[in-house]
Amino acid sequence: MNDYDLLVVGSANADLVIGVERRPDAGETVLGSDLVVHPGGKGANQAVAAARLGARTALLARVGDDAHGRLLLDSQREAGVDTVGVLVGGAPTGVALITVDPSGDNSIVVSPGANGRLTPDDVRAAGSLFHAARVVSTQLEIPLETVVEVARSLAPDSRFVLNPSPPRPLPGEVLAACDPLIVNEHEAKVILGEAARAGEEPEDWARLLLAKGPRSVVVTLGGEGALVASSDGVLRIPSVKVRAVDTTGAGDSFTAALAWRLGLGESLAEAAAYAARVGAATVTREGAQVSFPTAGEVAAL
Repeated sequence: MNDYDLLVVGSANADLVIGVERRPDAGETVLGSDLVVHPGGKGANQAVAAARLGARTALLARVGDDAHGRLLLDSQREAGVDTVGVLVGGAPTGVALITVDPSGDNSIVVSPGANGRLTPDDVRAAGSLFHAARVVSTQLEIPLETVVEVARSLAPDSRFVLNPSPPRPLPGEVLAACDPLIVNEHEAKVILGEAARAGEEPEDWARLLLAKGPRSVVVTLGGEGALVASSDGVLRIPSVKVRAVDTTGAGDSFTAALAWRLGLGESLAEAAAYAARVGAATVTREGAQVSFPTAGEVAAL
């Protein structure tokens, strides 16, 4: 029996958020709202999102021995995440500087801090977590060599989910393990490189990405939902229409929900449809982790 529905390996950041009327151009200064600090980071976000939905979740990450690190640990524990895999020390906690405009769109700059010190040795030392997890999810806010080690450490019966954000070219070994690879439009084009010119539609990018080796691909389309692609074909998944307040964390909640539902045995299309509802619920509130819905809130959407 798996002790965890989901093991998340990834980043944990303090999100420093400022609201702006518009994002500044190069060399320009604009005034913003009061600074608000939220627990964030793609790994920590995914872990909290899954736990709030009801998944048995563990997090493997690294934070600094500082106030931001304590904020992150408190947030994980409050959500019900098992933090036995969260390592402390080695560098200050990672920080994300986020500006949010009135439409809810955001721009983010990340200082990795302790996230950059999560090493392949840390992954190997956490072997018991991998063997206890039904699904393993990760991102690219930790070193790529650590992500490679995650792909190598999977238990034979576990499933690997990767959101390559921030995007970069991926080794074939990692691509071959993905089931699914989850990308937005920008991430798809970076990973495809020159090959992206061969298609203009998300369906084209999904097919091109599949040809690179993943067992399945999901392309998120914001307010338009998502599409899923596998050997069974390509299918559009509609979203729920909502008024977006803040898109911060929406991709993380989508990925967490999809990974959890896949672990429950749902098809890729079923899991993506549920994840689209979770993402829609997320954007109706400000912040990242504080905006993640419970299963009851998703059902009521």
